[in-house]
Amino acid sequence: MSHHANNVIQSDVIVIGGGLVGTAVAYGLALKGADTVLLDQGDVAFRASRGNFGLVWVQGKGHNLVDYARWTRSSAVRWPALADALLADSGVDVQLKQPGGFHMCFSDEELSERQARLQTLHDALGDYPFEMLDAAELKARLPLIGPAVVGASYTPQDGHVNPLKLLRALHGAAQTRGVRYHSDVAVGRIEYGSGEFRVTAGERRYVAGKVVLAAGLGNPHLARQVGLHAPVAPNRGQVLISERVRPFLDYPTINVRQTDEGTVQLGDSMEEAGFDDLTSTEVLATIARRGVSTFPLLRDVRLIRAWGALRVMSPDGFPIYQQSPTQPGAFVVTCHSGVTLAAAHALRIAPWILGASMPDELGVFAGERFLTDKVFTHAH
Repeated sequence: MSHHANNVIQSDVIVIGGGLVGTAVAYGLALKGADTVLLDQGDVAFRASRGNFGLVWVQGKGHNLVDYARWTRSSAVRWPALADALLADSGVDVQLKQPGGFHMCFSDEELSERQARLQTLHDALGDYPFEMLDAAELKARLPLIGPAVVGASYTPQDGHVNPLKLLRALHGAAQTRGVRYHSDVAVGRIEYGSGEFRVTAGERRYVAGKVVLAAGLGNPHLARQVGLHAPVAPNRGQVLISERVRPFLDYPTINVRQTDEGTVQLGDSMEEAGFDDLTSTEVLATIARRGVSTFPLLRDVRLIRAWGALRVMSPDGFPIYQQSPTQPGAFVVTCHSGVTLAAAHALRIAPWILGASMPDELGVFAGERFLTDKVFTHAH
């Protein structure tokens, strides 16, 4: 039930953050019938959602934290259902394709390291299908591959979407389902008392029994106000976009993918690339070189756009999912894989926020892990 009295807006749940993470959660809440208000800071925010690579990527993730591998796969298998729901509720086809994906290797060392990593996952999970392909086998599947590539790993669950269409579809579908979207809202304070949260933004107050922090780089400050710990920091990723070229690549790969519109995205995936803080020109030159050595036909293709985006990264690279121990009903949801995990956020996180039991995989993702001496190596 919603009331608008003296600039007080009431709802069941307030979601703070209108990027891929917050909007997926809000959509999931609305699918379950919750009266949901979505607060978005608007174009002054960092907009990590607009700079991503569009991969729905399972391969290699969580090799050093099996719960993350499980969580990622649980999202990949739910992605077709999410894409169908978004099409029905928004009319936008996000162009999901899940033909499997390739991770190219440029040396025998890379290839054997890759095999070891995927074998670790296979052993831990029991059913983690993957194939290691030598140069000849790879060329049979991707005839335009360059001679510098000595082989690749392939896993069947990987896919990709059009990430800009995804953000539009989530916003449209959420609003179709009754989510009240407020943009240009800069949240100041969150207060808790008698079982409800009061969120102050300028002259307005929003009141709800539950609040979800999905504000990306805004989360550390907001989390402290509700007894949570979310030490995320920016991590720059860079992407190059080419002019449209004839279709040559039906599969996503870790560093090159062709979009549904024919353009080619070159970059380091959101997942497994380390953070490179060299100047842009050097990073972009490296990305371009790697792309051209993967598919030599790209040598003569014009690049039309380059962008850098700040991803939201926790100290160990893994997500933070937690309900506040001191202010129950406050949740933090933060990750740097907003595309891959969108289906899990809509279809598994949202029910948990509304009172279903916490998904098994999430126990390891509490923010307190950063307050102890336990340090994971990077997730990617």
